[in-house]
Amino acid sequence: MALDTQRETFYERLAQELAGLREQGLFKPERVIASRQGAEVVCDDGRKLINLCANNYLGLSGDEAMVRSAVAATETYGYGLSSVRFICGTQTVHKELERALSDFLGTEDTILYAAAFDANGGVFEPLLDEQDAIISDALNHASIIDGIRLCKAARFRYQHNDMADLEVQLQQATAAGKRHKLIVTDGVFSMDGTIAQLDKICELADRYGALVMIDECHASGFMGKTGRGTHEHHGVMGRIDIITGTLGKALGGAMGGFTSGRREVIQTLRQKSRPYLFSNSLAPAIAGASLDVLGRLSSSTELRDRLHANTAYFRAAISEMGFTIKPGTHPVVPVMLFDAPLAQKFAQRLYERGVLVTGFFYPVVPMGQARVRVQLSAAHSREQLDKALAAFRQTGQELGLLKN
Repeated sequence: MALDTQRETFYERLAQELAGLREQGLFKPERVIASRQGAEVVCDDGRKLINLCANNYLGLSGDEAMVRSAVAATETYGYGLSSVRFICGTQTVHKELERALSDFLGTEDTILYAAAFDANGGVFEPLLDEQDAIISDALNHASIIDGIRLCKAARFRYQHNDMADLEVQLQQATAAGKRHKLIVTDGVFSMDGTIAQLDKICELADRYGALVMIDECHASGFMGKTGRGTHEHHGVMGRIDIITGTLGKALGGAMGGFTSGRREVIQTLRQKSRPYLFSNSLAPAIAGASLDVLGRLSSSTELRDRLHANTAYFRAAISEMGFTIKPGTHPVVPVMLFDAPLAQKFAQRLYERGVLVTGFFYPVVPMGQARVRVQLSAAHSREQLDKALAAFRQTGQELGLLKN
């Protein structure tokens, strides 16, 4: 086969695969927002929409105080560092934010990353090797899965949130003579809103001499009595060995991730974690604004309380209509439709009615578990939620999902 022909067949194959996704109703379009992120957004076609699909749990992404904090940090520290942390990319604002995160989470030290994906991608390989074992929840986030793949530790997987199976996997890892065993789980699972049973996980970890790691991307800032996270929610602060999380959801919504834990862990990551060593420092504007967020959350639970009130209201109303949702108390509310093309069509009809949601389907969620995922925010007003609920009812009736 001629070289030019080989190149063309490569592009033809990609075009065919993309066409197949469109035909199957599995192609994921991107909505383009022409405004700030918020409870309402304006898309590039001019539509004003109630936004129910952002990770903007505390409503801070487009908050005016956040903008002022970012501007102030930029004026003080500049636009960027043009460097990695260990060369000349560490500023006082980075160290202040790491200390503040440690205080907030109840840990000894914290290391910042450009993204939470990098935090999970860079945590396993420096700490564990072929002598060790990682026991991972079957529905853990893709970043955890990819991070584990980069590590030589033996891999064990337990059925989602199943404590009996977790114990079986711990027993197998112990029988295999593994030096260290690390249980890793999302604190909150982003597709279902399921909260990991950290109290029971910690009990099993104690019984089998295992370490515990949690990903707090969908928990930091609003889970627990004072918003510290899933470990506060379950009363196990101080019993979690490694916490990874993001600054890109509830804590302001820009980008940036972190890993927090014992000092020895964090110092090892500073020396060996490749995403940290070889990525530019977090932008000063993000570090400075995130620092202000933590101060704000430490002084009041108002935003957290408003978020949970909105969540309870929406969950009760959507269930009463007759929609099937995943049970729970988290502001992630999966409205189950089970069919991928139907989820796409449902999301499109809601868009036309002024509500922004996203349809999720395989491989993002298991086959046959297609849904539209609603995410509540502290910024939503009751009027906005009522308008969104009316659109859900109308669309459900139109598509034959509701009887009344």
